[in-house]
Amino acid sequence: MIYFVEDDDNIRRLVCYSLAKEGYDVKGFSLPSEFWREISDNMPELILLDIMLPEEDGLSILSALRTDPRYQDIPVIMITARDSEFDKVTGLDMGADDYIAKPFGIPELISRVNAVLRRYSKTRSEYKVGKLYVNPKKHIIRVSGKEVDLSFKEYSLLTALLEAKGDVVDRNTLLTQVWGEFYDESRTLDVHIRKLRVKLGEAGEYIKTVKNIGYKLEETDDEQTNIQA
Repeated sequence: MIYFVEDDDNIRRLVCYSLAKEGYDVKGFSLPSEFWREISDNMPELILLDIMLPEEDGLSILSALRTDPRYQDIPVIMITARDSEFDKVTGLDMGADDYIAKPFGIPELISRVNAVLRRYSKTRSEYKVGKLYVNPKKHIIRVSGKEVDLSFKEYSLLTALLEAKGDVVDRNTLLTQVWGEFYDESRTLDVHIRKLRVKLGEAGEYIKTVKNIGYKLEETDDEQTNIQA
């Protein structure tokens, strides 16, 4: 989900429409108060933030985001009519990930969004899927708050599936990523997946078998995925 805070209705609608056409889920806010209400309940993957806003300016919002542990790792692109070097440096020094000055072209905006999200995905520091929590940097795995002990191969399989963000990962790819080679007729992968499911307990059902292709990891229908950086 991408959040866009912009009080100009025409710009907000155009950007939201253009990003939606690219396949992104996007939500626009004309007021900072609307944005704060929404983010307290639903975490976005990226924030597009104008500087000149009613109620509270964008730099103040950015400062609040960067000092709050809940939001400090969410990438932010500043979008503003202010195009002076001072304003750009100020925004970047305060923690903005990129800066786009108005007027801007939609292709440029989409390119910047794609680039920031690519960088963000490569540096993801934690995953939350239903009752499962994984922090790769600290090597922490928890299910419903309880620590889970995995072998190196089991842990590598789990992170490979998490990185796919719900997409199917074929058997060859998993074998190559985790074992460094291809096991043609081996049941090694299936054995490790079975052990991983058992160790994850109630979260083991998130690992789904896709017949003749591979595996994917996704929450059950009655749970919501919340993946954070």
